[in-house]
Amino acid sequence: MHVVQHSILSKAFYVLCICLSFTAQANDDSIGHLLDDVIEGPHRTEENRGRDRYRRPRETLMFFGLRENMTVIEISPANGWYTEIIAPIVRKQGKFIGSPPMLTADTPESFKRRDTAYKTMVASDPLLYGGATILNFDLQNPVFGTAGSADMVLTFRNVHNWAKAGTTDSMFQAFHTALKKGGVLGVVEHRARPGTSFQRQIDSGYMTEEYVIEAATQAGFKLAASSDINYNPKDTTDHPGGVWNLPPNLRGVAEKDKAKYLAIGESDRMTLKFVKQ
Repeated sequence: MHVVQHSILSKAFYVLCICLSFTAQANDDSIGHLLDDVIEGPHRTEENRGRDRYRRPRETLMFFGLRENMTVIEISPANGWYTEIIAPIVRKQGKFIGSPPMLTADTPESFKRRDTAYKTMVASDPLLYGGATILNFDLQNPVFGTAGSADMVLTFRNVHNWAKAGTTDSMFQAFHTALKKGGVLGVVEHRARPGTSFQRQIDSGYMTEEYVIEAATQAGFKLAASSDINYNPKDTTDHPGGVWNLPPNLRGVAEKDKAKYLAIGESDRMTLKFVKQ
């Protein structure tokens, strides 16, 4: 009982500190310190913290220009790794919308469980996620809230799924519709070598920057900046089982080969910032 009470009080104190940080940084262009506080917050598991060195959330979100007063839509948030960082940042002055794919009769059971776990995570902690909205989207006819309502749309390692499903164009067009003029689309995706065939991109899970930039441009976006924040020089991108051979999946990797893939780390990734003109 005392342990539970201590945990609740610690979290309440943590959230109070975050709220005080909003006031302290009201006239500060950078939210770096606020991001530091959230990333080091007690709500994050050691497993999730262990991936920070590959995903570099502080640098990535600052590159995209995240601000605490924004309406932010995160596309296909999976288990909520980025949600637990972004949602507390915008909770007080902005709005967070998590948008997983809509469940259908054909949705694998593992995806259904993940969807339930994500919604439970957000609903169970109003101190961190109060005011957050979960809005499932139809992959065949994607809509992300009211047109022109979002300041930022973010997607992390999802483009290869849309490319395989043949829905890349409709997804990027829906992002464009959801954003205000001048709004930001931030894309992080497994990066294929230039010239990789489209079929190999689908099979491997690695997409070329050319493919992503063309899709965004056709939807009406302008490439504002690119960054090597999530560059991994150890990743050759030519693994037999594609990107899924790498951690955290290690899919199909023999026990004797696991050390080799763990030494590579997570995939090499492009980090692209687009603006709606």
